[in-house]
Amino acid sequence: MTMTKTSTTNTPPKVIDPIAHRHNRDRAAANFGQVNYIKDAVVERLVDRLEVMRQRFPLVLDMGAHHGEVGKAFLATGKVDKLISMDPSPAMAQQMDKGLSPLVMDYENSHFAEAAFDAVVSGFSLHWVNDLPGLLLRMRRWLKPDGLLLIAMAGGASLSGLRSCLAEAESRTAGGLSPRVLPMGDIRDLGGLLGRAGFALPVADSDTLTITWDNPLQMMRELRQMGEANAIDGRIKHFTRKETIMQAASLYQQRYGSDDGRVSAEIEIITLTAWTPSPAQQKPLKPGSAQHNLADFLTTGHDNENNKT
Repeated sequence: MTMTKTSTTNTPPKVIDPIAHRHNRDRAAANFGQVNYIKDAVVERLVDRLEVMRQRFPLVLDMGAHHGEVGKAFLATGKVDKLISMDPSPAMAQQMDKGLSPLVMDYENSHFAEAAFDAVVSGFSLHWVNDLPGLLLRMRRWLKPDGLLLIAMAGGASLSGLRSCLAEAESRTAGGLSPRVLPMGDIRDLGGLLGRAGFALPVADSDTLTITWDNPLQMMRELRQMGEANAIDGRIKHFTRKETIMQAASLYQQRYGSDDGRVSAEIEIITLTAWTPSPAQQKPLKPGSAQHNLADFLTTGHDNENNKT
């Protein structure tokens, strides 16, 4: 009897259309500098973490660079000598300073030499990656021993109100829902991915950026100008109906409007920090290896009373 062996693959499902994402960024490129306030807030967080590190990083890869905001800020710290600034959008790359070494490359098809970089960073772009676990594995290979991984990306709590209002408005006006909700990771899942990718000393933290706009239409318009428009695979290929947009704006104004008529939304920023393993790194102590008992450093209320003079 001849048996045929079938193979299975672990290819993750395609949720994001990389071509649509690239087109969104191309459209946003010329005016991104007018609405890059989320990017600037992310850069501030990344620089804060870089500045407390004692190492220098001669060569750094910046993934999803937009106009090179991360690269310019990192070079200004004096801790970075050279950057390669990668973005999937040719139009974004054209907006970068030549000194940032612009490179056009998709996230999913990015390939670099093993142990090429001292650090890999990204600011507010990698929530548009289909296979983040696979990308983290590749990043670890690109980094030298004791190399730094530093990523800030949108978390799952971002724009939850806008997403629910759009879904409700589309259900009312179009009789159903189309794919438009980008699945974004939560802090526990993202932190766990670092360890599974083989990184050492992983740290994941989250904070919230609150932004206000004059009205919901301005919010939606500026998100589109940032390149954050819908790029979900399987989305409707025509423009969203005007009545759907207006219904969503009305719902949002009712639920999230303030007394002065302005509206606000929250962006969750998850920051991931980790290092490639190296023999020189500090290691956590093995259980039971402590040389002092915790009780040696504690006193009870009874002891304190006895020691009073």
